[in-house]
Amino acid sequence: MRNNLFSHVKRIVVKIGSGVISDRDGLDTTAMIQLTRDVETLLERGYEVALVSSGAVAAGKGDLGIVGRPRTIPLKQAAAAIGQSRLISIYEDAFRAHGRKVAQVLLTRDDLANRRRYLNARNTLMTLLDYKIIPIINENDTVVVDEIRFGDNDNLSAMVTNLLEANLLVILSDVDGLYDRDPRGNPEAQLIHEVARISTEIEAVAGTSGSDLGTGGMATKIKAAKKASLYGVGTVIINGRTPGLLPRLFDGEELGTYFLPARNRMAAKKHWIAFTKKPRGKLFVDDGAMTAITEKGKSLLPSGIRGVDGGFDRGDAVRLCGLDGEEFAKGVISYSLSELLRIMGKKSSEIEGILGYKYGDEIVHRDNLVLKNQDRETETED
Repeated sequence: MRNNLFSHVKRIVVKIGSGVISDRDGLDTTAMIQLTRDVETLLERGYEVALVSSGAVAAGKGDLGIVGRPRTIPLKQAAAAIGQSRLISIYEDAFRAHGRKVAQVLLTRDDLANRRRYLNARNTLMTLLDYKIIPIINENDTVVVDEIRFGDNDNLSAMVTNLLEANLLVILSDVDGLYDRDPRGNPEAQLIHEVARISTEIEAVAGTSGSDLGTGGMATKIKAAKKASLYGVGTVIINGRTPGLLPRLFDGEELGTYFLPARNRMAAKKHWIAFTKKPRGKLFVDDGAMTAITEKGKSLLPSGIRGVDGGFDRGDAVRLCGLDGEEFAKGVISYSLSELLRIMGKKSSEIEGILGYKYGDEIVHRDNLVLKNQDRETETED
């Protein structure tokens, strides 16, 4: 029974897709009101709930005469600017009918990539939950550009799950879950009720299909589930268009597709480095340094670096690559590009003599480094 799997759940992130609360003409107010009733049922049962809701672009595109998805970033930004207030207003009215208050939280990737801003965002969201106020989170589409966008709210919901230290991610879609083949063209397609590990085969089954209403398809939902899994959190994908399905899920019904959490949970900080902090450059290291990092759990020292690419400052994330250019890790660097160009290939004992100061012996400390196959490592929470 699913309720045994959910017995530990206290805090839930619910991601609401555009296809759940809108159609080609704009927002579906009736669907939004029904959804708030379902969320209210969970709140009455004592769960804490944060919503990651799409729909701003769908709410505003009609005023611009747009049919389907806006084709350019400026059009998307304009539609979001019009529609975001409309979206939050409907949520506010719907929850007020149940005596609840909501708060709007708009984020960009830069907000979560900077560790201090990340922690500030977490403190704000935790405070809202403490005061029984429902956070309604969305990407800040009015200012987003390709360099700082999350890409889709499935991805954002996985990051928020980590940010809030939630126990479960529920993705409300316009389909019943993950099928073994595309159900739109295969009437014999079977719903996959449980996924123990998100393998390449599962990712292939998900495909890359999306819709005119949103930026994500099943593939982005699988990626979100994988990110949540590595943080030790399960994910359920269910059909958000079916009224009452959300409470039924917590009644123990085997609905949708449940992705089990990974057995080896990744530490919160390393999860942030792996999935939230955007890399700014590459370091090319020799075979000895790569072996020391991947097989012996060592930090990256300047002596092992043979080349660099891109521009970065101290505290930025960088990709660690072998001499063949293949990435094997990602980490937070302790020196800027200009500093590194002077000390790479040198011994750690020479750093202070060359620069006149030293932040540390390591260019990338092991504690700030994540291997590409980190999901097969055992980490402890920091």
